[in-house]
Amino acid sequence: MTNEPTPVRRSLIEVIGCLEGANSEKVDRAKTIFFPGDPAERVYLIRRGAVRLSRVYESGEEITVALLRENSLFGVLSLLTGHRADRFYHAVAFTKVEMITAPANSVRKAIEGDTQVGLLLLQGLSSRILQTETMIETLTHRDMSSRLVSFLLVLCRDFGVAGGQGITIDLRLSHQAIAEAIGSTRVTITRLLGDLRNSGLVLIDRKKITVLDPIALAKRFN
Repeated sequence: MTNEPTPVRRSLIEVIGCLEGANSEKVDRAKTIFFPGDPAERVYLIRRGAVRLSRVYESGEEITVALLRENSLFGVLSLLTGHRADRFYHAVAFTKVEMITAPANSVRKAIEGDTQVGLLLLQGLSSRILQTETMIETLTHRDMSSRLVSFLLVLCRDFGVAGGQGITIDLRLSHQAIAEAIGSTRVTITRLLGDLRNSGLVLIDRKKITVLDPIALAKRFN
């Protein structure tokens, strides 16, 4: 019986961070990471914070397609099509963000040299697809109150921290940021959050929202 060395399992952050040309970057809240039409040259991995990905249509309407959390991979179009492609999405720091970026060429070379790297990237991409599907389901609600509730429940799942009073969304969320994410207005979001607070379903303290009972919240508006 031969003693083969146990393969070293690395995280996606470790893999991306060790590539040639990789950089650590910090982006302030509400700052653009890339615009639609920018050359697709780098791959991004979030270390801390949240990034909003959206599509801008010819009508000028901007629709959120994903709200990405820590360890989420984005900018992968550059791996599929090379430098000739342009970005489809608008990527904005939804909160203050720390991320690792690497040139697409370096990522492709790593995939060619190690199938484990390719598997890690595939897992990261699969997670991103699921996040996009969830956001699309959220935005299919025509009633804005239902859309807001669905969005809050997604945030509880992806950014929630359980506590004595319920689940606190670990993001500082302005009413304007929520409105932009779900295609509403600040005035409407302020009114709807006030209704939820008055109904005893949420607490709001210094831009942090606590959902007191996610099941009750979901039942109330479904």
